[in-house]
Amino acid sequence: MSDLKKEATSMHKAASGLRGVGHHTAKPLQEFRAQSHDLGALGALGSLLGAKGEIEKGMTTLIKLTKALDEEWEAEAKLMGDVSAAFDLLDVLIAAAVQEKKG
Repeated sequence: MSDLKKEATSMHKAASGLRGVGHHTAKPLQEFRAQSHDLGALGALGSLLGAKGEIEKGMTTLIKLTKALDEEWEAEAKLMGDVSAAFDLLDVLIAAAVQEKKG
């Protein structure tokens, strides 16, 4: 197996892994979002300290950051898939050129 083929295979596996991240984070993110508006666990202490609003803002920020990371990882996975496909094509072209020289 050529080095390009190995790199293409490796990149393809990495891209597949990155694509799967969103599937693993969707449910926890949804649950986290639901809990960001139900901060009853803080009880009176949270209300007295005025922390509830700040905690809600922080949780909302974490949700936005997680979504942004998911989008970034998806874009990275697409790029890695494209590079992997280009390596596969280049490997085929090099093999054909070598075969043509021999033949």
